[in-house]
Amino acid sequence: MAHDHHDHDHHHGQEPPSDMALRVKALESLLVEKGLVDPAALDAIVEHYEHKVGPRNGARVVAKAWSDPEFRRRLLDDASDAIAELGYLGRQGEHMVAVENTPEVHNLVVCTLCSCYPWPVLGLPPTWYKSSPYRSRAVIDPRGVLAEFGTELPEDVEVRVWDSTAEVRYLVIPQRPAGSEGLDEEALAAMVTRDGMIGTARL
Repeated sequence: MAHDHHDHDHHHGQEPPSDMALRVKALESLLVEKGLVDPAALDAIVEHYEHKVGPRNGARVVAKAWSDPEFRRRLLDDASDAIAELGYLGRQGEHMVAVENTPEVHNLVVCTLCSCYPWPVLGLPPTWYKSSPYRSRAVIDPRGVLAEFGTELPEDVEVRVWDSTAEVRYLVIPQRPAGSEGLDEEALAAMVTRDGMIGTARL
């Protein structure tokens, strides 16, 4: 699983396409050939989720929660409404719950049944999030999974695993990094990572 994670994040274009990628490409080619799909429309959808509703939206939510106590309270009380205040709406993000990391608690998000994921705030799910090893082991051995991502937690930190469903998606609010007190929201958002908002990383 960790191997898949590193390949996905750090070797863009250097590895041969996976079997799944080849199957998707073959299906796409067939649909285009039969005139059922417009390739420009597919490109526009991918562009939208990769560059307009990607993890930067979630990072802005987190940065506002760090810098605005009232927004943080609203986010923890009703994440769907608070996120909607910032204009981040859409399918796969209708019913959101925000969970907050603290010195005592670390949160980890998984979808054990399929790959439910909050697209409006995190964009498209990474390959490893959809993999069977992550989906099964995150619940059984969350500390082991976190260690494979390079996240070693002290024994006295409680790990809470949240299982996303078709009805509810989760967003982890990471702990604010030490020394970031004087930064504005834009600078804070630049510190937030996708993996931090899933819970596989600490900032």
